[in-house]
Amino acid sequence: MQKKLIATAILSVLSGAAAAQSTVTVYGLIDTGVEYLNHAGANGGSVTRLSSGAMNTSRIGFRGSEDLGGGLKAIFQLENGFKLDTGAFDGDANQLFNRQSNVGLEGAFGRVVAGRSFSTTYDFILPFDPMGYSGQYSWVTSAGATGGRKDGMPTGVSNMVKYQSNFGGFKLGAMYGFGEVAGSVNDSSKYGVGLGYGNGPFSLAATYDRVNGTAALAGGAYDKTSTVHLAGGYQATEALKFNLGYRYYKKTLTSGAADLRSDFYWGGGSYKLTPALTLIGTIYYQNQKNLATDADPIMYSLRLKYALSKRTDLYASGAYAKAKNNQLVGLSRDDVGYGNNQVGVTLGMQHRF
Repeated sequence: MQKKLIATAILSVLSGAAAAQSTVTVYGLIDTGVEYLNHAGANGGSVTRLSSGAMNTSRIGFRGSEDLGGGLKAIFQLENGFKLDTGAFDGDANQLFNRQSNVGLEGAFGRVVAGRSFSTTYDFILPFDPMGYSGQYSWVTSAGATGGRKDGMPTGVSNMVKYQSNFGGFKLGAMYGFGEVAGSVNDSSKYGVGLGYGNGPFSLAATYDRVNGTAALAGGAYDKTSTVHLAGGYQATEALKFNLGYRYYKKTLTSGAADLRSDFYWGGGSYKLTPALTLIGTIYYQNQKNLATDADPIMYSLRLKYALSKRTDLYASGAYAKAKNNQLVGLSRDDVGYGNNQVGVTLGMQHRF
């Protein structure tokens, strides 16, 4: 009887330890809204439509870890973005896990992952956008001037190794994306570094990244895009927070044409009117350079968000954008512009699980 009790106890401990050593989490976010948009087509007309990912991109993902002992963990993440209104992939139709597909190790040294993930710049700078990781009415990932001049940051990166660690209030990150072009290490490669700091109500971040194009000329010459980001935040009170940010953008062309240059600025904040009701406002402005007719687009964005619970929100968002010199402008980072100004309003709902 005593042997049976001991055996049962050992099995119980082992099974409990095994369960604690390995975990897999299924998570997701569902976001949709009804949007009104003027200057939405070549004929200059307006449109009312059901949109997906207005406040944040709809997604489903799998995240897991295994305790390897000694403070070391094996980790993985698979995440797909989709359009709720149609059920289609949000992005390249050939990418099942278009947002994340990586595996790595985590320990006292930090975290290293390999595969597809978000760039170091994206990880470090997006938290300083008052509109959050918004799919609509935010220009932090790329501004709204059309005609090939979004002048944005690298976001999702494939074939990448990424490192990140936190120590004493500082955050350090670096990434390298392999170009995978035979005969050239630099062709199509991407790399970046980031440094962040948070202490009390203040937080800061700075990043640098470089994206090399595909060789366009004999001898291996390729376009080179470099960006520098600086951002800061201040938590004035428990209810009130401010954010500021800046992007230096430069693209050197193999054609010998003038560099594509711009400076991008944003600033805004959020205020909790009540524990459930939050008001968010941001201004985005891009100063384009080396163009005969600069668009220099500016956008004013506003959102009112009401929390029905910890996981479900209702929201109303609105934005107005305009460009100079009769150039085209679009409110959202992926939309084509059809006029030199645009107005949009969205009423939506988001649920997280």
